[in-house]
Amino acid sequence: MSRSGLTTPRRLILDIVGDSRDHPTASDVIDRLKERGHTVAYATVYNSLRYLTEQGMIRELKLEGDASRYDARTEDHQHIVCTSCGKVDEVMTAAPKDWLDKIAAETGYRITDEQMLFKGVCAACRTSNPDR
Repeated sequence: MSRSGLTTPRRLILDIVGDSRDHPTASDVIDRLKERGHTVAYATVYNSLRYLTEQGMIRELKLEGDASRYDARTEDHQHIVCTSCGKVDEVMTAAPKDWLDKIAAETGYRITDEQMLFKGVCAACRTSNPDR
């Protein structure tokens, strides 16, 4: 689906997710809509995020905690989370094919998608606390 076929709330939400580098939660999206002067019902935000995910326009990330996060980068990639501050970054390095082949052979699955979550301490947190 093209952006032109989206309702106004869906377009606004897609813009917010696309402009964000911090992988916002639904609550973050609602706050950013308010900051931009828009009033959108909570149910509309949640339904729009689900719709945009189903259409492949954004990705839903289930990382740390209960709240899903959203990412406008839909190409294959992974994420790394700072265990100190919670920052989420992109990991563009592809999973090794031989490793995926071994997993498929071991389990009998045909792997169609992978989601790996890496955890560590980001450079900013290490700088502020060198013991990490």
